This record gives sequence, structure tokens and C-alpha cells, in this order.
Amino acid sequence: MNDGFLLQLGGPLQSWGEHSAFADRDTLSHPSRSGLIGLIASALGIPRQQTIADPAEAGGSTLFGSLTQLRFTIRHDRSGSRLRDFHTIGGGYPAHRTVPTAKGGRRTAGQGTIVSHRHYLADAVFTIAVTAPGKPELLRTCAQALAAPHWAPHLGRRSCPPNPQLILCHDVADPLAELLNVVPLARPRPGGQLADPPAPDGTKDVGDTVPVRFTSDRPFSADFPSSSYDGVPVTTLNDEPVRLLPRDRVYRSRQSFARTVNLPAALCKGYGLDYLEALDAYVNPSAPERTTS
Repeated sequence: MNDGFLLQLGGPLQSWGEHSAFADRDTLSHPSRSGLIGLIASALGIPRQQTIADPAEAGGSTLFGSLTQLRFTIRHDRSGSRLRDFHTIGGGYPAHRTVPTAKGGRRTAGQGTIVSHRHYLADAVFTIAVTAPGKPELLRTCAQALAAPHWAPHLGRRSCPPNPQLILCHDVADPLAELLNVVPLARPRPGGQLADPPAPDGTKDVGDTVPVRFTSDRPFSADFPSSSYDGVPVTTLNDEPVRLLPRDRVYRSRQSFARTVNLPAALCKGYGLDYLEALDAYVNPSAPERTTS
């Protein structure tokens, strides 16, 4: 059992790049570790010039370096759909205002327009258990910052604002148990008119349960539910931040662990107002019940 807190990342758009280049900016199917650490660093008000994880390189331990001790277990409430946005940059400007080159000059006539593709997840929702064994003060500091962020949070890119309910609960005794048994799922109940399609690995709803994907930056514990259709349980992602300086961003590769678990179908609370009311009842269990006329 590990103390921690719960985040929920939902919004019109999200984008969690792993190998983004200027002309083609990709997104993972779920929040990246570097993106989550960056989200918390922004809430804490850590400037880019101080985003160095290695104490030796930073000249001593830093608040940003301590964020690498956080662990994230992500529940894929709703995977959303892929969206690609087509951009052009620099077209139609006079020569002195076209896109600058790496050598400090300007692009010549006929080469001023740059085309890029940016990839997003639309209408996706992820609920995340954030833990840090033996670091209760770090968890408390991060949760308080997310509740009142220094800079406006965004879901991978500044053009992707989150839903208002960013942090669900502080000081949760067992956040993984909450994900498995209590926190409402942002999807319709199986068999409903708007039932979700099969999961990405081809599995379907079974009886009174629904298959839900989990990803984690650490191996799942022995008491975490197992599954017979885990697909590829371990992959490698290039999203462990080393430094995120304005013109010097470096990442390390790390293992990502995945598991699909059958959760109670009763956790599915649909879309829209129905889901928001269920989420509000979870976040504010002692609030008086509201009635509608």
C-alpha cells in the first residue's frame, strides 16, 4: 500500500509526444512520463532553466530532480480517437519576416512555407494514481501545487487545456485500490446504447465486468489483478526526462508496463452530466444530494 493522490486528465484534446520532430509531432496513446512530470513542474512554478534531473549536472539536488521519484499508474478510462492537424507556417510573409534558418538567416523566396502535422487524442480520459514510496512530503507538495497551479496546466501542449477537475483526491491511502474499485469510469456501461467498441487488444466486455487498460512506469505488484489477454506487457518509451531546458531537451529510455483488467461494470457512469454527477459524488461524498426540477 502506498499513499498518493489521484489525477484525472480529460479534455477536448491531448497530445503526448515521444519522438516529435518539427514537421511531424506525434502522440502516445496515453500520457507520457515526461509530460506528467512537466505538468507537475509547471504547477510548482519551476522555470525551464531549472529543469535538470541529475544532481551532479544541476550542482546539487533540485525540486525538479525530486519529481523523477514519482510513480504513475494510468487507468485508460476512455482511449479517445486520433486526430491529425495540418499546419502551414511562414507563408505569405515578406522576405524579412519569413521563418529563420539555423544559420540565422531567412528562407529564400519559394521556400518560406513550412508544412507540419500535429497529432492529438480527442475526447480521451485518463485517471492516474501518483505515488512516491517514502516521500509523503513530496506528494503533498505536488498535490497542493496542482490544486492551485503557478502556471496554467495543459495536456501535453499549451493548446490543450484540461477539464476543471484536474486533481480528484489528496492523501489517498491506497490510490491503486481506488482506481480498481471506486473511481467512476468515464465510459458507458456495457450493453448500453452508446457502448464502447472492443478494447484495442480485441477483447470484449464480459458479463458484469468491463476490460480496462492500465499502464505503469513500474512493474505491477503481485497483488495487482492479472489478465489472460495482456498483449505486449512491456514496451520501451523514450520519455524519462534528463533535462527540459528551452533549447536542450534530453530524455532517457525506460520500460513501460501494461495490463488489461476486468473491472466492475457498475463503475461505468456514461458521458456528460451523468458522469459528472458520479464523479462529484466520489470527490465530495458528504455533499448534500442535489435535486432537479
